[in-house]
Order: sequence, then C-alpha cells, then structure tokens
Amino acid sequence: MITVRKMRAGEEMMLWQLFYKTIRQINIRDYTPEQVAVWAPDECNEAAWCDRMQRIQPFVAIINDKIAGYAGLRSDGYIDHFFVDADFQSKSVGKTLMKTLFREGKKNSELSRYFSHVSITAKPFYERMGFHVVKVQQIEKQGQVFTNYVMEKAV
Repeated sequence: MITVRKMRAGEEMMLWQLFYKTIRQINIRDYTPEQVAVWAPDECNEAAWCDRMQRIQPFVAIINDKIAGYAGLRSDGYIDHFFVDADFQSKSVGKTLMKTLFREGKKNSELSRYFSHVSITAKPFYERMGFHVVKVQQIEKQGQVFTNYVMEKAV
C-alpha cells in the first residue's frame, strides 16, 4: 500500500539519495553518462539541497516505511522534482503522487494548469497522465546539453 504525506524535516538527504539513484539507474537509459554526471553529481551540496527541499516541501510516497518517490507542486502549478525510486518503478507510485498533486492543485481556485520541465524518460508517464508537450527544449548545464519538454495539463 502506498501512503502519501508531506516531507518531514530530516528527510532531505533521503530524497537526495533517491534522486541520485533514480537518475543514475533509470535516466541513464535516455541520457549520456556525461549528462547524468552533471545532473546527479557524486558530490552533493547538502546545505543547498536541504534548502531547496525545504522550499519545495514535496509530498513523499511511502511503501513499507521506505520513501518510494517524491514530488512538489508550486502555487503556480509548476511540478518540481518528480522522482520515483529506481526500485519502485511501475508500481503506481508516480500515478499516486501525481493524483496527490492534482488534488492539492484543486485547492487553489486560481490555478488553471499544471506544468513541468519533463525529462525524456518521464515524458511517456506525463502523457499517460494527460499532459501534452508545449515546447521541446535544449538546456545547457556545465557544458552538457539536455533535451527536455515543457509539458502542461489543464486543471
């Protein structure tokens, strides 16, 4: 059974480990080793990461007392940091998290859309959840060029 709750203080580095592992084991299928090394470097700036997670205040999906995924939703509808642990892929974790974000978004009567910058890897999932591509992007980071998609869905 999947339960979803807000991230708790002290769980930030657990989310880093999930982020790192997922990119290194799952996203490597669609991105080069050099791109993955820039996206999820071996060294984590712990203070910056913890600060970011505290700002995002993501929801976490729990299975058997283990964090199986996490995702954040800004007040403008931007989905920030949507990741499912490599060990929990294709187990409805992503779907459960996305439905949680949709429920959360409906609390904001001014919200008209959900949108995100979506990896090649996550694009099929977002499409299954009703999102469509608005724009294909080439993003440069530390000398590596990443393809991703601006995707959106009406509330």
